[in-house]
Amino acid sequence: MSERLPNGSEIPESERINSFSAADVISILQENGWLAGEPAEKQLEWCTRAAALLGLQVTERSALAELLALVFQYDAKSILQTTEAHVVMSRYAARDVLRQLALLLLDGAELTTDRFREIIAHLKENMDLRGRELFHPLRLALAGRSGEANSTASFCY
Repeated sequence: MSERLPNGSEIPESERINSFSAADVISILQENGWLAGEPAEKQLEWCTRAAALLGLQVTERSALAELLALVFQYDAKSILQTTEAHVVMSRYAARDVLRQLALLLLDGAELTTDRFREIIAHLKENMDLRGRELFHPLRLALAGRSGEANSTASFCY
């Protein structure tokens, strides 16, 4: 979903143009029934942040809607029935990653961006995993798909 140059290389985030605003996010949320009426102040803040973070990842409105769907539509049963999920979960230590994630999330601490980074650091240190062995199961569990390499940044949003 990220922007690419004609040669296939990814455009650096610092050079990407965000053509989406909070109004675009609000419109998508309303069209899909994820927001009824006008947003409250906190919802408007969220929509502004979502547009700023997700708008850099995509160039088309439909792609922005797909990213927002990852937040508002999560069907674990359907996700686990996909071939992608079977491939991810059959890899070395995938189930262990999710068990450890669950234990760390159940400690009762508020899940903030900083806390999530701490959890990732803990998993890296204690499981000695990197790359797809660590991040694909996490993406599958949290976003419903193993995703692209740049989707890790969206975790902390």
